[in-house]
Amino acid sequence: MKKDNLKQNRLDKTRRLRVKLAKKTNRRFRLNIFRSNRYIFAQIIDGDTARVLVEANSKSIKNPSMTKTEQAMEVGRELAEKALKNKIDTVFFDRSYYKYHGRVKALAESARTVGLKI
Repeated sequence: MKKDNLKQNRLDKTRRLRVKLAKKTNRRFRLNIFRSNRYIFAQIIDGDTARVLVEANSKSIKNPSMTKTEQAMEVGRELAEKALKNKIDTVFFDRSYYKYHGRVKALAESARTVGLKI
């Protein structure tokens, strides 16, 4: 029973965040994050067509001695470089139900340093 409530609470929080972001901004592209215990995944999604335009993840990183935060920073850099090549320079940050700290923050900050506007 608690598990169902946790899942529903996470879904509700994600929906609330996406609705707020959609109302605040007229930008179509969103940077979506998924964080597991082992990897981190990031996608830039077109809001109109719901298609993934650019993606990056920590599975493709060759250096296994990096910490998870360093891997998140590398994923942010890689994602921002791919986005800028595809002429996407402004996105809004959809962090789902994750708090803005740790790996999520590292990914966003490293994407900003490359030149992606979040």
